[in-house]
Amino acid sequence: MPMRRPFRSMPLRQRGVALIEVLVAILIFSIAILGLVALQAQAISLSLEADYRSRASLLADELAGKMWAYKTVDLSTVTAESGIVAAWQAKIANPQLSRLPSGSGTVTAVAGSVPPAADIVITWTPPSRSGANSASSFSTRVILPSL
Repeated sequence: MPMRRPFRSMPLRQRGVALIEVLVAILIFSIAILGLVALQAQAISLSLEADYRSRASLLADELAGKMWAYKTVDLSTVTAESGIVAAWQAKIANPQLSRLPSGSGTVTAVAGSVPPAADIVITWTPPSRSGANSASSFSTRVILPSL
């Protein structure tokens, strides 16, 4: 009886090529997933920063509204009676009220400006940042109409 050769589907050199192709595909897929996770983390970080900035804007608008109501940018005359600026600064410093981490606020009347103007600056430090230049700030200028 003649001897038969066993059936070979692939030459010896090509065995395992499919396994290598699968491993390379898994590697590429894993790198893509890691990229998407990093993209999502960056989006969350930027979303939090935008939330802090909008909160700072609302707090500055609150004080600007009081300046308009009292018709003065120099709230020191009003502060002696009601402590408007001190209460506003305490609100910013309290993260439960302002929702700003390590927040602080300053109000500076612009000297000699006609019409009267004041600069409101609110700064905060997001928990995700650390270092000397890690603080974010929001500033606005309030200009009252001449009466």
